[in-house]
Amino acid sequence: MSPPRRLALLGGGFSTDEDGLLDDWVLGHARTPRPKVCFLPTASGDAPAYVEKFLAAFGDRPDREPTVLRLFDRSLDDDALRAFMLAQDVVYVGGGNTANLLAVWRVHGVDRLLRQAYDQGTLLCGISAGANCWAEASHTDSFGPLTFLPDGLGVLPGSVCPHYDGEPGRRASYRSAVAAGDLPAGWALEDGTGALFTDGRLTETVSRAPGACVYRVARDEAGRAGERALACRTLSHGTGTGTGTGTVDGR
Repeated sequence: MSPPRRLALLGGGFSTDEDGLLDDWVLGHARTPRPKVCFLPTASGDAPAYVEKFLAAFGDRPDREPTVLRLFDRSLDDDALRAFMLAQDVVYVGGGNTANLLAVWRVHGVDRLLRQAYDQGTLLCGISAGANCWAEASHTDSFGPLTFLPDGLGVLPGSVCPHYDGEPGRRASYRSAVAAGDLPAGWALEDGTGALFTDGRLTETVSRAPGACVYRVARDEAGRAGERALACRTLSHGTGTGTGTGTVDGR
């Protein structure tokens, strides 16, 4: 039997939050209690400060084995890169420029390796550009103004919009793109939330702060984009549990 394929979209994590709740939640879904966690900072151009922040957040924990894959100063040949990627339990993608991230991955063949790792049970996750990249399409500022990007990896059907409440114009621009048919129906994450997909189906939504939501945004028969707020379980320190329901119908 094939392992479950898991993918998590994050509206926070070590790069924006100090409590570690979303990171602990997503790593709790890894296939092993001491996962190998690979950080891909490609979208930021492998920014050294971003890498240091990841290592500071993940390196002092005995329940995880952190590594970093830098592609702007690549040292692995193709065979070693494949072996390295397929050995990871979790791939954690950082924020930055979604379009640049996808272009660099495709040049190095990382896009194909990520799909293979996903099919073999590696948990894929990320924030901002690192959430956008997994979908068929996404809402992005990769080109300056907010716009749509139609050529994501397609691991997750539909589209993704990060920072739904955290950046001016995001909500209106994403809904406009969905209404116009420029983006397919998809998932919008407010900052501080997380969404877990298992075999392409939304199976859990969480929040590190009460009131923050994940939304399903879709075009109706009248050509308007409607949004449906999904109940999020509120995470708490120590237990990874909280109030609310984390089981949703993701269709």
